Amino acid sequence: MHKKLIMATLLTGILFNMGCVSMKKRPQRLYREVVQQNKTYDAIIVPGVPFQNGTWNNVMRARVLWSYFLYEKGIARNIIYSGAAVYSPYCEAKIMGLYARQLGIPKEHIFYDTLALHSTENVYYAYELARNNKFKSIALATDPFQSSLLKGFTRKRFETTIQHIPVIFDSLRQYDSLNPVIDPAPAFKEDFISIEDQSGFWKRLKGTLGKNIKWDNKNRKAKAL
Repeated sequence: MHKKLIMATLLTGILFNMGCVSMKKRPQRLYREVVQQNKTYDAIIVPGVPFQNGTWNNVMRARVLWSYFLYEKGIARNIIYSGAAVYSPYCEAKIMGLYARQLGIPKEHIFYDTLALHSTENVYYAYELARNNKFKSIALATDPFQSSLLKGFTRKRFETTIQHIPVIFDSLRQYDSLNPVIDPAPAFKEDFISIEDQSGFWKRLKGTLGKNIKWDNKNRKAKAL
């Protein structure tokens, strides 16, 4: 029994370390491919994060700063921030946009999807927004964990390829001194009701899996950009 416990502990440690390595190597590999092939994108999709306690958390900070990094590098010509007011009375997309403008991204290059309640919907509604704006090439720019979770969804459900460019955290160290301050009032939703009060756990799980998306065709696949 003792030996089994030791083996289980060792296996868990190995799997954890493998996951950590993958979360580092995959973003670096994907970004390297983008740079080496000199790829640029009409827009990148940045999924939202709840805005709570009057400031961005580490996840939102990483996603917004990464979008700024990609814009500054010329890899992204436009940014689509996606997210409704889901768990707090602030529209996630608009909050991220306010931070992005403070960082220096021009407002004419920032677009907002304010419908998405889940990560799969972040991608779907932002993709449709891109199509409506006649963007032809798009990428998903988010943290490595969320990017990995959405790999299958982006590969199977869209006619146009969605490139993944996950955050490389080492690249964000140059922004350690940046501490933009925003007035969140423009992102406040007056009639806000938390998603937890609107639907139960299983319904939210269904949304997370993309089951609430109303596809335009029987193939359950979004049309080409």
